[in-house]
Amino acid sequence: MPPGTSPDIPHDAIVLAGGAARRLGGADKPGLRVGGRALLDRVLGACAAARTTVVVADPRPTARPVRWAREEPPGAGPVAALDAGLRHTTAEVVVVLSADLPFLEVATVRRLLTALRTSGAEGVLLTDADGRDQPLVAAYRASALRRELAALTDAASISGSAAGGGLTGLPLRRLTAALDLTRVPDPVASFDCDTWDDLATARARIREHGHVLDEWISAVKDELGIDLDVDIGILLDLARDAAHGVARPAAPLTTFLVGYAAAQGKGGPEAVAEAARKAVALALRWADEDTPQAPSDAKADTKADAPSDAASAAKADADAPASAPGPDTAG
Repeated sequence: MPPGTSPDIPHDAIVLAGGAARRLGGADKPGLRVGGRALLDRVLGACAAARTTVVVADPRPTARPVRWAREEPPGAGPVAALDAGLRHTTAEVVVVLSADLPFLEVATVRRLLTALRTSGAEGVLLTDADGRDQPLVAAYRASALRRELAALTDAASISGSAAGGGLTGLPLRRLTAALDLTRVPDPVASFDCDTWDDLATARARIREHGHVLDEWISAVKDELGIDLDVDIGILLDLARDAAHGVARPAAPLTTFLVGYAAAQGKGGPEAVAEAARKAVALALRWADEDTPQAPSDAKADTKADAPSDAASAAKADADAPASAPGPDTAG
């Protein structure tokens, strides 16, 4: 289970991915890429702790295994899609998400689940930068959803508009208006890609200095099927020490070997940290040996306790803030 999730709150997830994307000219919105990953795969990564994840859309390749469902008729709208997805779930709590949330994270899902548990409400949803409800970034009690879906179906039957199960074309607010909801403001995680400008904004944001490394590591882990969570700072410190104390090409090669050693030992983050610690110590010893030796007739007690210039520089580097190796790190 990915770090940061809530193992004590069993839940399923429903991802609605079958919209028409009219403002994108009918483009395949779930398949559009941000940071090299399809929007749908980014959302699936954020809800990876769900016992069952149901995607309501036509099947497609995904980075994680899911169960597929489809509303009847296809294109009947979000309420009908939610009903179709809910039929494949068994948990009392369900996380309901759209497939176009580029900044959704594991921590977002955890926050929704925790708020649902502590509030006693029937649902918890995010609000966007303008304070608007985002019912497709939410956690609900499944029993409450089933109750209101049945009520909407019954109302449609009584009024004689039961075509398509009575849910066709209904807006989600018809469903959520009857629920006891708690709201959590989050303008970032609630950001969705409805237009090409939204997509450009998302692509630009993940390349900003404060986000690019985390985004890149997440993309690589998804691509390679790795769930291991490691401290990026430890690896950057190791790369810096190897580059400064040995040679710049030593940085990527050393970090690769540390990862390989941790994998050989079938360890987790602790194994990576221990291997990195050993490699850093080696880099510092390597740098220390590069110090010119004192003349043989010098008094032993004058330099015995003084650190070498190279060792001092290496230690100063070790205490400096972590930074990525320079552009020529790879040689």
